[in-house]
Amino acid sequence: MGGLAHFIEDEGIATTQISLVRLHSEKMRPPRALWVPFELGRPLGAPGDADFQLRVLRRTLALLERTDGPVILEDYDEEAPADIAADEGEGWACPVNLPPPPVDLEAGGGFKAALLDEIQRLMPWYDMTVKERGRTAVGLSGFDLPEAAAYVSRFFDEEMPDNPRDDLPLSDTLRFAIDDLKAFYREAANAQPGSNTGLAIADWFYGETVAGRMLFALRPIVMARGKATEDAGMARYGAALLIPQSQRHRGDLP
Repeated sequence: MGGLAHFIEDEGIATTQISLVRLHSEKMRPPRALWVPFELGRPLGAPGDADFQLRVLRRTLALLERTDGPVILEDYDEEAPADIAADEGEGWACPVNLPPPPVDLEAGGGFKAALLDEIQRLMPWYDMTVKERGRTAVGLSGFDLPEAAAYVSRFFDEEMPDNPRDDLPLSDTLRFAIDDLKAFYREAANAQPGSNTGLAIADWFYGETVAGRMLFALRPIVMARGKATEDAGMARYGAALLIPQSQRHRGDLP
């Protein structure tokens, strides 16, 4: 965005932006940027905290009124409430005490049954979050949640499952189904009162749930089948996107 800002300014349109990585903004030197000390993926800080988010937006827009440029890089000096609570020991906990994932999950049928059970346990908390927020990020794949779980599980038992979406490559159909599952778990987890960080939820998802364990088991399968069928999108998804870098230590992955 910092590089794009230069082109937009060349056309006579003033720009301002939020920066999550200060070093990048120092190197790109956008005309105006507000660096915020929040975790990646949360440019406005605390989810669901409209007052805090509004303060961040106002500080960002206020840079447009400055005349001391041409380059302004200002630091936002207020930590996100979720980060403050975590530092003070008010940690996040899943609203449901999920049982440990079963040991025997080698076959897709095992993953499917355990995953459907986990979804059922979390569903009331997901419904609570959706009711409170009036929206959900679930739905990208076009599957309902049991269908998404069943479709992803098929990759353990079939060489290459049929693609039910004729408007998408198979790699995108799989990715969207997994994105829906991730969004469901994240929104169910956010029903827990109190503060959380994205990292805390990611640690829970990849470290304590059947869904997270399934994705680790799925990664080599997706990579191998993408390579075998010369599906570059599938191979790339498995190698680079299926498991985030911050969680790969759990499976000792490169």
